[in-house]
Amino acid sequence: QVQLVESGGGLVQAGGSLRLSCAASGRTFGMSTMAWFRQAPGKEREFVATITWVFGSTYYADSVKGRFTISRDNGKKTGDLQMNSLKPEDTAVYYCAANYQRSTDWQISAGEYDSWGQGTQVTVSS
Repeated sequence: QVQLVESGGGLVQAGGSLRLSCAASGRTFGMSTMAWFRQAPGKEREFVATITWVFGSTYYADSVKGRFTISRDNGKKTGDLQMNSLKPEDTAVYYCAANYQRSTDWQISAGEYDSWGQGTQVTVSS
Protein backbone atom coordinates (compact mmCIF):
# COMPACT_ATOMS: atom_id res chain seq x y z
CA GLN A 1 0.00 0.00 0.00
CA VAL A 2 1.12 3.57 -0.60
CA GLN A 3 1.93 5.94 2.27
CA LEU A 4 0.97 9.59 1.93
CA VAL A 5 2.24 12.68 3.73
CA GLU A 6 0.72 16.12 3.21
CA SER A 7 2.39 19.48 3.71
CA GLY A 8 1.79 23.12 2.94
CA GLY A 9 -1.22 24.03 5.02
CA GLY A 10 -1.46 27.22 7.03
CA LEU A 11 -3.30 30.45 7.69
CA VAL A 12 -4.10 32.80 4.83
CA GLN A 13 -6.39 35.77 4.29
CA ALA A 14 -9.39 35.53 2.02
CA GLY A 15 -8.34 35.98 -1.58
CA GLY A 16 -4.92 34.52 -0.94
CA SER A 17 -3.27 31.34 -2.15
CA LEU A 18 -1.77 28.18 -0.71
CA ARG A 19 -0.14 25.16 -2.29
CA LEU A 20 -0.54 21.76 -0.68
CA SER A 21 1.76 18.86 -1.46
CA CYS A 22 1.34 15.13 -1.02
CA ALA A 23 4.41 12.89 -1.00
CA ALA A 24 3.79 9.23 -1.84
CA SER A 25 6.04 6.35 -0.83
CA GLY A 26 5.83 2.59 -0.73
CA ARG A 27 3.81 0.80 -3.39
CA THR A 28 3.21 3.55 -5.95
CA PHE A 29 3.43 1.19 -8.93
CA GLY A 30 -0.07 0.50 -10.18
CA MET A 31 -1.55 3.49 -8.40
CA SER A 32 -4.66 4.62 -10.22
CA THR A 33 -5.84 7.89 -8.75
CA MET A 34 -4.79 10.56 -6.30
CA ALA A 35 -7.35 12.90 -4.78
CA TRP A 36 -7.81 15.65 -2.25
CA PHE A 37 -10.66 15.72 0.25
CA ARG A 38 -11.39 18.16 3.04
CA GLN A 39 -13.26 18.08 6.31
CA ALA A 40 -14.49 21.11 8.22
CA PRO A 41 -15.47 20.89 11.91
CA GLY A 42 -18.83 19.22 12.33
CA LYS A 43 -19.09 18.31 8.65
CA GLU A 44 -18.50 15.19 6.62
CA ARG A 45 -15.39 14.70 4.57
CA GLU A 46 -15.99 16.09 1.10
CA PHE A 47 -14.38 15.60 -2.28
CA VAL A 48 -12.24 18.44 -3.63
CA ALA A 49 -10.32 17.22 -6.71
CA THR A 50 -8.93 14.07 -8.29
CA ILE A 51 -6.27 13.23 -10.86
CA THR A 52 -5.49 9.98 -12.63
CA TRP A 53 -1.92 8.98 -11.88
CA VAL A 54 -0.88 7.82 -15.37
CA PHE A 55 -2.65 10.22 -17.73
CA GLY A 56 -3.18 13.20 -15.43
CA SER A 57 -6.87 13.62 -16.15
CA THR A 58 -8.55 15.87 -13.60
CA TYR A 59 -11.96 16.46 -12.07
CA TYR A 60 -13.06 19.07 -9.52
CA ALA A 61 -15.87 19.72 -7.13
CA ASP A 62 -18.03 22.59 -8.31
CA SER A 63 -17.15 24.58 -5.20
CA VAL A 64 -13.47 24.80 -6.18
CA LYS A 65 -13.59 24.67 -9.96
CA GLY A 66 -11.68 27.56 -11.50
CA ARG A 67 -9.88 28.32 -8.21
CA PHE A 68 -8.01 25.09 -7.40
CA THR A 69 -5.66 23.10 -9.61
CA ILE A 70 -4.58 19.53 -8.94
CA SER A 71 -1.38 18.16 -10.45
CA ARG A 72 1.03 15.28 -10.00
CA ASP A 73 4.65 14.45 -10.76
CA ASN A 74 5.04 10.74 -11.41
CA GLY A 75 8.82 10.89 -11.22
CA LYS A 76 8.89 12.64 -7.87
CA LYS A 77 5.83 10.67 -6.66
CA THR A 78 4.13 13.83 -5.49
CA GLY A 79 0.76 15.42 -5.96
CA ASP A 80 -0.06 19.09 -5.45
CA LEU A 81 -3.15 21.17 -4.91
CA GLN A 82 -2.75 24.83 -5.86
CA MET A 83 -5.48 26.84 -4.15
CA ASN A 84 -6.15 30.39 -5.32
CA SER A 85 -8.81 32.95 -4.42
CA LEU A 86 -9.34 31.22 -1.11
CA LYS A 87 -12.55 31.82 0.81
CA PRO A 88 -13.33 31.39 4.51
CA GLU A 89 -15.54 28.43 3.59
CA ASP A 90 -12.44 26.64 2.29
CA THR A 91 -11.25 26.33 5.89
CA ALA A 92 -10.83 22.64 6.68
CA VAL A 93 -8.37 19.84 7.22
CA TYR A 94 -7.23 18.73 3.77
CA TYR A 95 -6.44 15.08 3.13
CA CYS A 96 -4.56 13.43 0.30
CA ALA A 97 -5.87 10.01 -0.79
CA ALA A 98 -4.87 7.36 -3.32
CA ASN A 99 -6.15 4.07 -4.69
CA TYR A 100 -5.30 1.29 -7.12
CA GLN A 101 -8.68 0.50 -8.64
CA ARG A 102 -9.57 1.79 -12.05
CA SER A 103 -13.02 3.05 -12.89
CA THR A 104 -14.83 4.47 -15.89
CA ASP A 105 -16.38 7.05 -13.57
CA TRP A 106 -14.64 9.77 -11.63
CA GLN A 107 -13.81 8.47 -8.17
CA ILE A 108 -15.18 11.14 -5.84
CA SER A 109 -16.31 9.10 -2.85
CA ALA A 110 -14.03 8.73 0.17
CA GLY A 111 -14.90 5.04 0.32
CA GLU A 112 -13.19 4.50 -3.03
CA TYR A 113 -9.76 5.33 -1.60
CA ASP A 114 -7.46 2.90 0.20
CA SER A 115 -4.71 5.14 1.47
CA TRP A 116 -4.90 8.44 3.32
CA GLY A 117 -2.50 11.01 4.64
CA GLN A 118 -2.70 12.48 8.13
CA GLY A 119 -4.19 15.77 6.93
CA THR A 120 -3.04 19.37 6.92
CA GLN A 121 -4.98 22.33 8.30
CA VAL A 122 -5.97 25.19 6.01
CA THR A 123 -7.50 28.25 7.65
CA VAL A 124 -8.79 31.18 5.62
CA SER A 125 -9.55 34.35 7.57
CA SER A 126 -12.09 36.91 6.41
